[in-house]
Amino acid sequence: MDDLTKEQRHKNMSHIRSTNSKPEEKVRKYLFSKGFRYRKNVRSLPGCPDIVLPKYRTVVFVNGCFWHKHDCPRFKWPSSNQDYWIPKINRNVERDSIAYRELEELGWHVCVVWECELRKNSFDITMSDLLNQICFAKN
Repeated sequence: MDDLTKEQRHKNMSHIRSTNSKPEEKVRKYLFSKGFRYRKNVRSLPGCPDIVLPKYRTVVFVNGCFWHKHDCPRFKWPSSNQDYWIPKINRNVERDSIAYRELEELGWHVCVVWECELRKNSFDITMSDLLNQICFAKN
């Protein structure tokens, strides 16, 4: 059972941003500093990718570990209101895989950056891998 009232839960959930999150901003600032120019949240593409690099025919999704069920220590199933959360998170994962497949069928290269990969100890490696994937997609 949920420990919060319906109003408290609504207030908490209303503060969760779906775009321009701190992890997204971190990746965008890094790409911009390396000379990459991009478009944000392109609704005309499946899945509304967080970052679109048209020149490289590449899209980047910056996924939160909780919301997209990453296989890392940051993801834990909620202990309350599981009848809501389990189907919700599983729908997110299914929707992601459909969007990735549709983008690839349209000729886009799909990159996924996980929130946990943007921590100080792994940020440089993650961004280096992302740059390699972007440059590889161009060839």
